[in-house]
Amino acid sequence: MKENNSEVVKEIMDVKELSKYLGIGKSKIYKLIREKKIPASKIGRQYRFSKSVIDSWLKENLITRENLQYSLDKLFKNK
Repeated sequence: MKENNSEVVKEIMDVKELSKYLGIGKSKIYKLIREKKIPASKIGRQYRFSKSVIDSWLKENLITRENLQYSLDKLFKNK
């Protein structure tokens, strides 16, 4: 476990803990899960998230100027 602004961040988080960690609503997390856009493990009927996997996922999904330009070029070529 690691400290995050005086709060304990566990290595394995549930939806509520991930929501707090990422600063987004639980409904948004469930939407990302349905769209298969966030790495999640399902144990029974509950989802779990590895902090290290989520941190890697965040780094891979950074929006940089190059990524943004590539996305815009791709978008406008398809029109």
